[in-house]
Amino acid sequence: MLGRVRTYFLTGLVVTAPIAITIWLVWWFVSLVDGWIKPFIPNVYNPDHYLPFPVPGVGLVAALIAITIVGALAANLVGRTLINFGERTLDRMPVIRSVYKGVKQIFETALSSGSGNFSSVGIIGYPRPGVNVIVFIARELDSGEIGLAPGTRFYSAFMPTTPNPTSGFLFFVKKSEVTILDITVEEAAKLVISAGLVTPQQLREADAAVAKEDDTLSLLLSDPAQVLAPSKRPPKPVKVTPTRKKKPAAKSSSKRKS
Repeated sequence: MLGRVRTYFLTGLVVTAPIAITIWLVWWFVSLVDGWIKPFIPNVYNPDHYLPFPVPGVGLVAALIAITIVGALAANLVGRTLINFGERTLDRMPVIRSVYKGVKQIFETALSSGSGNFSSVGIIGYPRPGVNVIVFIARELDSGEIGLAPGTRFYSAFMPTTPNPTSGFLFFVKKSEVTILDITVEEAAKLVISAGLVTPQQLREADAAVAKEDDTLSLLLSDPAQVLAPSKRPPKPVKVTPTRKKKPAAKSSSKRKS
């Protein structure tokens, strides 16, 4: 009985923990943005000024609207002129200039639709031969592009750390020393985050099971009679063995003499 209760508890923990952590992260992010943006919202447009309780997400909605307006202004001539003026002003500040250019380059590379990003996944021998680590391949480049003697092709590879794949190390590895894996970047990221507990094969099996359930649910919603109808195959005949009647006991032909 105790073993069964323990199994039920662990199953419930596996089901509820990811949901609770996701809700907590979303709530933390919304509260963080609200704390930054709400003080700048006029009371006329702030529902917290009229209601006896704070409304979550107002600051996030205001931030999304403001970012969209800034993007629309930056798309025309007046907006680009103002942005260029602001960037020229920041270029005159020694420390802020380096921080601004670095952050801007990261966002332009990450959010640009035409950027290469990580194209594939590979493994390299690190920190010694025989020990393999996963790397994300960014691009292929010539050795002359990174200041080495030209003529050798390299991979620009990023090695993520576990369990936080956003930090890691940058390597320039020879193409001959990288083995490209037949997995996606998303599968490799989940492998790194789970510290090797979730393999790409398990992810594919889980996706196939979810897709099968989705197909069944879609068929049930579109044509429930087809799913719920009994099987049209004829029932398997049941072989009946006839029972034999017992023969009556033979009467004795000889009578006892009285």
